[in-house]
Amino acid sequence: MGGGVAGLASAALLARGGADVTLFEQHDDVGGRAGQWRQDGFTFDLGPSWLFMPEVFEHVFALLGRRWSDAVALRRLDPAYRVFPEAGEPLDVVADASANWAAFEALEPGAGARMRRYAEESAETYRIALDRFLYSTFERPARTADPVVLARGAELRRLLTSSLADHVSSTTTHPLLAQLLGYHAVFLGSAPGRVPALYSLMSHLDLGTSAGGVLYPEGGIYAVVEALAAAAREEGVDVRTGVTVRRIVVDGGTATGVLTHPSRGGGDTVHVPADVVVGAADLHHVETALLDAPWRTHPERRWARRNPGVSALLVYAGVRGELPELAHHSLFFTRDWDANFEAVLGPGRHRVWPPGPRRVGAERLSVPDPASLYVSRPTATDPALAPPGHEALVVLVPVPSDPALGAGADGRAHLEALADRYLDQIGAWAHIPDLRGRVVLRRVVGPADFASRYGAWRGGALGLEHTLAQSAMFRPAGVSARVPNLLYAGGSTTPGVGLPMCLISAELVVKRLLGETSAHPLPAPLRPGYLDAARPSGHRHWGAHDRGAAR
Repeated sequence: MGGGVAGLASAALLARGGADVTLFEQHDDVGGRAGQWRQDGFTFDLGPSWLFMPEVFEHVFALLGRRWSDAVALRRLDPAYRVFPEAGEPLDVVADASANWAAFEALEPGAGARMRRYAEESAETYRIALDRFLYSTFERPARTADPVVLARGAELRRLLTSSLADHVSSTTTHPLLAQLLGYHAVFLGSAPGRVPALYSLMSHLDLGTSAGGVLYPEGGIYAVVEALAAAAREEGVDVRTGVTVRRIVVDGGTATGVLTHPSRGGGDTVHVPADVVVGAADLHHVETALLDAPWRTHPERRWARRNPGVSALLVYAGVRGELPELAHHSLFFTRDWDANFEAVLGPGRHRVWPPGPRRVGAERLSVPDPASLYVSRPTATDPALAPPGHEALVVLVPVPSDPALGAGADGRAHLEALADRYLDQIGAWAHIPDLRGRVVLRRVVGPADFASRYGAWRGGALGLEHTLAQSAMFRPAGVSARVPNLLYAGGSTTPGVGLPMCLISAELVVKRLLGETSAHPLPAPLRPGYLDAARPSGHRHWGAHDRGAAR
C-alpha cells in the first residue's frame, strides 16, 4: 500500500518476480510526497527536487531489465548550486572541482586543499556505504564486515562515533564553508551536530568529485515517478488510485489481506486477500492506525523515544518575469545557523552528541527568523515548466515537526504570513526587486498538511531523523516482528530518508522474501519469475504453491 517511490519500486520488483501485485494509493495520482502539481501553465514537484545518488536509480531500473537513461533524460547542472550568505557575496559551486577548490582557498587559506581531501575521503566512504551497508537488511550484521570494511575499521568507527559538525570543524573554520559541508544534515532531517560523521559521504555528490555531478531529470523529479509507474504497469502491477487501505487483516499472526475503501464518496469496504502485504506508507500510520494492537511491532509508546527531525514549510510560487539572480538550486544560510537549529529541534539539542532519544515538546520549538532555506528554480534549466515570461520557484524552509503548524484557519493564516516573510527574505538577500509582488500563483504547505495528506508522524516532511540511534541496524527494520509476512518500505525504515533510500528499501523487501542476507545489491537484471525458484529457501510466509499476491 502506498504509491510513492518506495511503493512503486516494491510493486514493480515483486511483479517481475512472478507475484500478482495490486498497489493501492489513496490519492488520485501516484507519487506520494514526490507528487506533482500543475496549475495555470506551471508545473511543480511537490517534494524532492534535488537528485542524489544516480547509481541507485540506475540499479533499480537495471533490476527490472531496463536502462535508466532510456526512461529519464538527465542534464548536468552548472553551477551545481548557488549559496547566498546573510552577509557577503553569493558563491557558486560549479561542476569543475578544481574551480571549487580555488574558490574555497580564496575564502580561507589552506581550505582548498583540505576540502579537496575531505571530498576525496567522502567519495571512498560513499562507495563503501553503497557497496557494503545500504543494501543490507542487517539480519546478519556480520556480513557487512568484509576485508575492505575491516581494513578501514578504525576510520569507520570514528565516523560513526563522532558528529558531522565535529568532522567538518577539523576541515574548515570558515562559517560559509562549514555550512557547505554540513547542510546535507538537513536533507537527513537533522542538524550537523546530531548526525554521524559518516554522512560526510554526501559531499562527494555535489562538490565536483562525482562523475555525474548534480543532475536534473528533464520534466522534474516527477519524471522519475512516471518512469517507475510505467515500469510497474509493464511488469503487470494493478495500480489502483483513489483507494484507501483502512486495515491490515491479521489472522493467527499472519497477514491475510487488507480492507480497502474508496477515498472519496460512497462505496463498499472490500477485503483483498494477500500472501504478503507491503506497507509503503508512513510507518507510524501503518503500525498504529492500520494494525490491531496485538500485532504492532512499533506501538505508540515506542514512538515517544523517537525523533521525527525537521519538517518543512514549502512555498510553490509562479513568478512573473525572469529570475537570473537564482541558480537552479540556491541555498540561503543565516549568520547564526545554530539559532536556526535550536528553533527547529529544541534548545541545546543541535550539538548534543550523541543525541538523546527523547524529543522536545512542541511548546519549546519555533519557526526560524531569518531562516536558512533552499530555493529550487527548475525553470533555469527547464523553461517548459512555466508559461512564457514566467518562472517556477519552490521554497523549502526547515521548521519544527509539529502537526499544529498550519492547522485550522488561524494556523493557515500564520503559514501564509510566514511564506510572505520568507519570500521577502529571498528577495532582499538575492537582490530581486519586488519578488513577492511578482508572484502570480502560490500554494503553501506545512506540517499540518503532511500529517493530514500523508499520515506523516508529527507532520514530518521526510521520515525518522538520522541520528546514530535511528540509522542502519538501529532504524526500524523492513519487516514486522509480529507479523512475518508484513513488510515495510519507505523513509522511516532501513536504510533511510530520500528517494534513493526509498528505492533501496524496496530492494530490501525483495531480499527478505528471497532469504538473501548479503550486504551487496542484488545482481541485475532480475530474472522474470525469480520468486518462484527462490521460495523453498526464502521467506517462510511466501506462498509455497500458488502465485499469491503482494500488496
